[in-house]
Amino acid sequence: MSRTVYLNGGYMAEESAKVSIFDRGFLLADAVYEVTSVLNGKLLDFDGHMERLKRSLGELDFRFEVNRDELLKVQLELVRLNEIDEGIVYLQITRGVCDRSFKFPDAGVQPTILMFTQHRTALNPADPETGIRVISTEDLRWGRRDIKTVQLLFPSMAKMQAVRAGADDAFLVQDGEVTEGTAYNAYIVTKNGTIVTRQLSTDILHGITRATMLRYAREAQMQVEERPFTIEEAKSAAEAFITSASNYVMPVVEIDGVKLGDGRPGPVSRRLRELYIEESLKTAI
Repeated sequence: MSRTVYLNGGYMAEESAKVSIFDRGFLLADAVYEVTSVLNGKLLDFDGHMERLKRSLGELDFRFEVNRDELLKVQLELVRLNEIDEGIVYLQITRGVCDRSFKFPDAGVQPTILMFTQHRTALNPADPETGIRVISTEDLRWGRRDIKTVQLLFPSMAKMQAVRAGADDAFLVQDGEVTEGTAYNAYIVTKNGTIVTRQLSTDILHGITRATMLRYAREAQMQVEERPFTIEEAKSAAEAFITSASNYVMPVVEIDGVKLGDGRPGPVSRRLRELYIEESLKTAI
C-alpha cells in the first residue's frame, strides 16, 4: 500500500511526489532534515527537533521561518494517514529550485518542504535485547557536524564498511577519539558506572535524544561526564551504547571484535532505554 507523503503544502501518494532536478537539495545537498520518533502513535521530543531545525536553518542562512504548529499538524496527520504506531516522521527542507550555482539566491526562491513516515519494521532497527556490534573508522566528514544537513555520503560509506566487516555500524574516530557514530551519539560506561559522552561542539550533532536521555540520567542520580574518550578506552569500558531518534538507547556489545563485559547489553544501557521510553511517553504529543 502506498504511503501518503507531504510535499510543498499538499498531501499525496508517494508515487506522485516529484521534486525538480534543479532543486539545490538534489544538486548540492543544500538541505537540512529532522527525524522525529513515533511511539504509540505519538511524537517524541517534537519541540526539541523543531528548535534544532531552526538552528540548522539559521546556521545555513536559510530564508525560512519555522511554523511549529503547522509542522506539528502535518506530522500528526501523516502519522494518522499512514497508521504509524511505532516509527519515524522524516522532515527535509531544501533551499529550493534555481539554476545550478555555488552562489545561492538571497531571495525569490521558495524552499522545498518534504515529509514522510516510516514504520519501525521498515527501519529494520537492531534488537535492544542483543545490542549491536560496531567497528571503528576514521571520521572524514566536514567540520560542521552540529548542523543536521543531508550531506550523509560518508556516514553511509562507513555504515557499509561496517556491514561488509560483519558488524552493524561504526564509531567514527578523529585523532584517536570517538566523535560519534554514523547516525547517532556515542557513549561508554566506565567500570565505576559513569556515563561518558563527548561534549557538544561543532564536532558532533547536538542530539535531541542525547539531551533528553542525559537529563533523565541526571534526574535518576546517575553520574555523567561530558568529555572525549578514545577508541581504546571504549574497548575496555564496562558498557557502551548509542542514542538516536530511531534507536532511542541502543546497547553496543562489541567494538572492533572486542566484546564488552559478557558480550550482552549491560544494566546501565538497559535502564537508560527504559527511562527514556517511560519518561518520553509522558510528554509525547
